[in-house]
This record gives sequence, structure tokens and C-alpha cells, in this order.
Amino acid sequence: MKLHDLVPNPGSKKNRKRVGRGISAGQGKTAGRGTKGEGARSGQGGNMYRQGGNLPFYRRLPFMRGQGFTPRNQVEFNEVNLDQLTESFKADAEVNPESLEKARLLRDPRNPVVILGRGEMKVALKVKAHRVSAGAKTKIEAAGGSVELIG
Repeated sequence: MKLHDLVPNPGSKKNRKRVGRGISAGQGKTAGRGTKGEGARSGQGGNMYRQGGNLPFYRRLPFMRGQGFTPRNQVEFNEVNLDQLTESFKADAEVNPESLEKARLLRDPRNPVVILGRGEMKVALKVKAHRVSAGAKTKIEAAGGSVELIG
């Protein structure tokens, strides 16, 4: 076998159809675009708003206010502040998601808990939460309590 013997598989290579090159070529005059109308014009078609009498695509979509979107994997926390803890728990009590749920401090018990630093810490508490802010941690430990993060 020599280089000049190499040929592509039959049917794999096809000549491009050259339209608009005279009537004898078979694709002359209107060049396969039919007569008149949107499809016959250059640079037309594909406009999502014009659909020939149908309700346009953009108007078929549900109406949404505002910009952007809500991320699917966004974690929504139950926010609990220190002033809420001092009102609801006595000294040396253990604060965890279950005890917070009993004290009715959680919006949705299925979501993780974050302790935030608003208010003053007057009693020592053993806090177990999914996340604790830096300010809350220093206030809890200054009052003699302890902070443990739940995995």
C-alpha cells in the first residue's frame, strides 16, 4: 500500500451544496429558501419573541420578581442569639439543638443551628451547636461556659 492508494471510506466525504449558482445547478433562484416570508430574508428567524400568533416564549415563562436566583445548595441556619439563651436557660444547663427545640427557639428544627453574639451572657452554659460566631464564643467562655461544635 502506498500513500496514493489511501482513500476515505465511501460516503464519508460529501461535496458542499453550492446554492444560488444558476438554474442548472438545481438550487438557483430562491436557493432553497422558498418564496417570500421571514425564512426567505437574510438575518431573520430565531427571534424568541415572534412566534406567529402564539404566546411568545418569554411570556409563557412564570413571572418572577427581583434579580438573580436562590442557590440550590444554600444552607439556611436557625439563628439563636445570646440574649435568648440567657432568658431560656439556667446556669450550667446544656444547650443543644434538642433543648433549643423544646425551648421553642428554632424556626425549623431540621436546619442546623448557629449561635450569634447579640446580648450579654450572664450564666455559664455548655453550648453545642453547628456553628458559633467568634463574638458569641468569647462571651460564652468569658461567662465560664464552654462551646462545642457539632459536625
